[in-house]
Amino acid sequence: MEQFAIGAFSAVCATVVTNPLEVVKTRFQLQGELRARGQHAVHYRGFFHAMYTIAKTDGLLALQNGLVPSVWHQIFMNGFRLGGFHIAEEMKLNLKPNGEVSLPKTALLAGIMGAITAFTGSPFFLVKVQLQAKSSCSIAVGTQHKANNMLSAFSSVYKEQGVAGLWRGVGGSVPRRIVGSSSQLVTFTAMKDFLANNDVYKIPKGYLNAFVSSLIGGMCVTVLMNPLDTISTRLYNQGVDKNGRGLLYSSYFDCVSKIYKIEGLSGFYKGIVPLYVRTGPQTVLVLVIWDSTKNYYNTIKKKRKTSHHS
Repeated sequence: MEQFAIGAFSAVCATVVTNPLEVVKTRFQLQGELRARGQHAVHYRGFFHAMYTIAKTDGLLALQNGLVPSVWHQIFMNGFRLGGFHIAEEMKLNLKPNGEVSLPKTALLAGIMGAITAFTGSPFFLVKVQLQAKSSCSIAVGTQHKANNMLSAFSSVYKEQGVAGLWRGVGGSVPRRIVGSSSQLVTFTAMKDFLANNDVYKIPKGYLNAFVSSLIGGMCVTVLMNPLDTISTRLYNQGVDKNGRGLLYSSYFDCVSKIYKIEGLSGFYKGIVPLYVRTGPQTVLVLVIWDSTKNYYNTIKKKRKTSHHS
């Protein structure tokens, strides 16, 4: 339970700061959906222009659209992911027989945790995307949904599609979570050890080490995850018919095929700048807070064991 709380706490702290960046990223990924370059209105011309446009048109608070489901998504996603990985570390499942960190084992564990949390956090991610996409008609991109808050969004989805509708789009989230979780935690773990033990420029494990390692992890995650994140956003935000079938994409691979044929390879990398601007700070804040809180928890745990045996 403590491991879950540590992971959730670190993610929630980061989300409050980075949610406006997530709103901008979502708008970019939906802008020009299934439209060739030059054949759609461009409401958002750049990262800062997007923030200015959203704030000017819908008000400053619109930059925090979807904050409540974002927080709950982080609790049910990173709480389980980082908490589960923390438990695996305590059981030494990520180590080689000689005690060194095994990158393949770390990647496998992180990928498993990512896949699990694609399901635990999916209903909140669905609502988050829909609320973040919602805007005035003059700057609207993607499918616009009627709900104005998390509860009304859940109610609307449930009435139209039942419980299963709350997990609509989870198929697009699983690959995203596996790749994102594996690349983030493998890079973070590998860089922490490298920076602490290399012979050129050592950074002992601590705040600076965690900061640099998480910054590099954020770069890696952005490059690998952006296409999968764009696909996931499109699948979650599309409208559905009375039978719950997508109006734009019939499946994950149909989404991939249509984006490539109509928007080209660059269509998968829409929003890469705001994704990194969001993922960089998010990764740094989540992993630094998680690493520090985890180390503090482990120190307290050792003291309790020592006092118990003495």
